[in-house]
Amino acid sequence: MSVLPPLIVIEGTNASGKSGLAVDLARKFDGEIVSADSRQVFTGLDLGSGKITPSEMKGVPHHLIDVVKPGEFFSLHDYQKLAYAAIDGILQRGKTPFLVGGTGLYVASVSEGYVMSDRPPDLDYRAELERYSTEALYQKLTALMPDTDVDPRNRNRVMRQLEKLHDGDDFAAHAAPRYRCLKLGVTWDRPILRQRIDERLERRVEQGMIDEVQDLLDQGVSRDFLLKLGLEYRFITRYLTGEITSRQEMLELLATAIKQFAKRQMIWFRRDREIHWLDMAADPQGQAESLITTFLRS
Repeated sequence: MSVLPPLIVIEGTNASGKSGLAVDLARKFDGEIVSADSRQVFTGLDLGSGKITPSEMKGVPHHLIDVVKPGEFFSLHDYQKLAYAAIDGILQRGKTPFLVGGTGLYVASVSEGYVMSDRPPDLDYRAELERYSTEALYQKLTALMPDTDVDPRNRNRVMRQLEKLHDGDDFAAHAAPRYRCLKLGVTWDRPILRQRIDERLERRVEQGMIDEVQDLLDQGVSRDFLLKLGLEYRFITRYLTGEITSRQEMLELLATAIKQFAKRQMIWFRRDREIHWLDMAADPQGQAESLITTFLRS
């Protein structure tokens, strides 16, 4: 029986420091990074998605950032296909692949090896779903999948799950792992994480995050697309289009939504007992280096 090639996974919550830690580890272990973020795949979504900057990459190659234009359809299957190609390329170059991000479904699709339908998107079915309210869509989903843990307010995720069921994708029943994974988890105790979220939000607003969303609207990116992206893009779009009239109210609502999202991220990640959670207050890089060294030697 052949041994699967290694893949180091770094996953965790927003504002936890995943990107910086991953860069330092990739430099230590001659690695390259594959992003696992559902918004960073789009060009122009930089500050709002927390996209790493070229200077922050410190020379480490990054993949699956800026691969599709805003508004274009990009599925989980699209992501997995590109991620597999990127990881296999890294391995062929004799480098160490790192899968890094906070989109749990993206991470799991690669680390667990979800088997998905090769069928092209059913545009007629998607158009049919668009006619329903989010509440009605969620009722459809729970009728088909009573134990779903999809957020009932997240229209995009609810629609994605309905499309997966429609296409015959059953992740729980079909998995074919392609890599041997070491999973490292990154987060902070809740009070510290909440403070980090507030500080990062303030910093990104100062850097021009609201202007970024206005530029996207001016370029013709649809309001509906930006709303479906959630969090920063949803709330800033609602503010810029007059649905939220106060800048301060928008920022307060956004900060609360990001914290709630981080809580849901942890619910997702905590289900995976294979994740080694790093103590971010006590030399997380040292802990990670020890785990990675042992993993790569095994």
